[in-house]
Amino acid sequence: MTTSLFSPLTAGSMSLANRIVMAPLTRNRAPNAVPTPLMATYYQQRATAGLLITEATAISHQGQGYADVPGLYAPEQIEGWKAVTAAVHAAGGKIVTQLWHVGRVSHVDLQPNGAAPVAPSAIAAKTKTVLLKDGAPVFVDTSVPRALETSELPGIVNDYRKAALAAIEAGFDGVEIHAANGYLIDQFLKTGSNLRTDAHGGSIENRARLLVEVVQAVTDAIGAGRTGVRLSPVTPANDVIDADPQPLFSHVMQELAKFDLAYVHFIEGATGGPRELADRPFDYDALRDRYHAAGGKAAWMVNNGYDLALAQGAVNNGADLVAFGKTYIANPDLVERLKQGGPFNEPDSKTFYGGGAQGYTDYPALQA
Repeated sequence: MTTSLFSPLTAGSMSLANRIVMAPLTRNRAPNAVPTPLMATYYQQRATAGLLITEATAISHQGQGYADVPGLYAPEQIEGWKAVTAAVHAAGGKIVTQLWHVGRVSHVDLQPNGAAPVAPSAIAAKTKTVLLKDGAPVFVDTSVPRALETSELPGIVNDYRKAALAAIEAGFDGVEIHAANGYLIDQFLKTGSNLRTDAHGGSIENRARLLVEVVQAVTDAIGAGRTGVRLSPVTPANDVIDADPQPLFSHVMQELAKFDLAYVHFIEGATGGPRELADRPFDYDALRDRYHAAGGKAAWMVNNGYDLALAQGAVNNGADLVAFGKTYIANPDLVERLKQGGPFNEPDSKTFYGGGAQGYTDYPALQA
């Protein structure tokens, strides 16, 4: 029997109404890193998704890399998120938050006391970040990072643990560890950004060590059934690349299979770009087979450029969950629109980052 995209699913400790996921989408609408009532409205509008994953949320001030992104390390931030989770739960939804340390993808103006961003190695990312000038987003080059000392890594792992506990205090159903898109954990994983010679560099096992340590700390704190992990094996986002990603991520999946996670979340191809990359082919089916052979049972989430036909095809081919990104920006009632085959609102890219309700909470629902 064919499994429907609209059928329920249990992922770890979460019972989901359908297999449609709202992907994490940075919107830069949290002044001073504090979630606002407008954000509660935004997420509540989209609560018919089987699962909402919040925008990436900094685990510490050091982990912040963009202006007006939310955090989860101060009391006022936890209070702000409580309003968000309450609104989503009142609408019958499930919501997890994405735990984020950007590593080198930051700017001195965003760091504590104007310090340099941190990274596995002191290699600048050839990418941009977002500052605000007179309230408007401005794209600027990232700052040159400094290499983290070995002695600093346990503190960063502990920041993930504390943020996970704060997420549960704030009412979230779980967390997603952001290990994708060229941010800190991904920087450790990949050869292009990790030139270390200590226990967190060199071999595949060493480069994967920080991810495993973070997953261990978070699952010990809040339970594996409330923990997901996001990965992006071949995306060039934020200037990351690995010389040989297939064996790297085969090892990662073998390690993750040791934890009874809620889900693993894969960005296929280039983030927000092509699903297939001619210069870096990747076999996701082989990766899933490796994971299952190692005893992994987490729900398998796929992401990147999905429409209804592609999503249903993915579920038919063994995916458990399908994440939708930009489509969810413009279609708060995306589940119903997918059921009906449309129509779909078009997102306004000029209002993606920063601002207020325009292009955020004012997209019409079908019933309107």
